[in-house]
Amino acid sequence: MKATPGARSWMAAGVRHELLTRVFPALRHDLASPVSVIRMAMLMFKRLATVKPADSAAWEERVALVESQVGALATGVRSLRDWELAVTDEGVTRSALVAQCTGLMRAAFELNGIRLHIGEGLAPDEDEQRFPAGAALRYMFLGALSYLHDGAPKLSAVRIEPEGGDVVRFQGTRGASDPTEPADPHRAPRKLAIDGVALQLLAEDLGYFVALDGDTVRLSLARRSNNH
Repeated sequence: MKATPGARSWMAAGVRHELLTRVFPALRHDLASPVSVIRMAMLMFKRLATVKPADSAAWEERVALVESQVGALATGVRSLRDWELAVTDEGVTRSALVAQCTGLMRAAFELNGIRLHIGEGLAPDEDEQRFPAGAALRYMFLGALSYLHDGAPKLSAVRIEPEGGDVVRFQGTRGASDPTEPADPHRAPRKLAIDGVALQLLAEDLGYFVALDGDTVRLSLARRSNNH
């Protein structure tokens, strides 16, 4: 029985949820790191308060540190809204999309002995085109990476290259991929494998085109519909 449009949207939402759980450890780290620094600074404040006469330079240094970390924490909290499809954003360039998504997934991939290589053609450019719906594109990019991770046996590397003006090509390489460290016990459990059906379902729901050819995935960043 063919799934109804409503059912397919619910299934696509499940795929997005799975992808979000995969990057959540990295997002959590970005929020927890400033909090740790602020806690250390507060301990230093307590010590400085006992010093007579007061060390003005030390106080100013610690205050500046706390201010910078509060700013980083606020930025991290605001960035959580970037994952909401209903939120209007300014779009994203191809190079920024690649940098952000590979940054979120690199640690998890490398723990499994899989390297992520970014082609030289994906360096930032001042005149780079911006593509709308950055949140949707993040899900699509992460979906393409997860498809190769979950489906290519003995995946050892993924090379990410530009193709034309609006396509990203993911090329998987197979080999002896040995985990560099034991599995992280704090890593979010995976309940859904991102296979070809799941990736195409996500693309259809968000309005993008993906082409799957063995260990190669091509993702067009230009939206083909106005589903969202």
